[in-house]
Amino acid sequence: MTTPALTPPIATSAAPILPKVGAEDLKLRQASRDFEAHVLGALLQPMFEGLGQAGLFGGGAAEAQWRPMLVAEYGRTIARAGGVGLADSVLATLQRMQSAPGP
Repeated sequence: MTTPALTPPIATSAAPILPKVGAEDLKLRQASRDFEAHVLGALLQPMFEGLGQAGLFGGGAAEAQWRPMLVAEYGRTIARAGGVGLADSVLATLQRMQSAPGP
């Protein structure tokens, strides 16, 4: 009798599985992800400025006021989903700077 092939567990979340780290590393990881989210929001902003008066929901002053928050949330969502790799580079740099000897 043969045994069935084992399959790897299926991740239930879109977030990557991260190794256990200390509180300071978690703060650095969060700061780098927040930075990436801010950069992504800034990069996405020009795409939404050209929508004019007939924007996502018909335009108007209310849409103009809420649009920056919507774009910022898009940036946070992209960063939480793995981003574009900027957070990893920032995190590595922060960790390297933190472990470097002082002046």
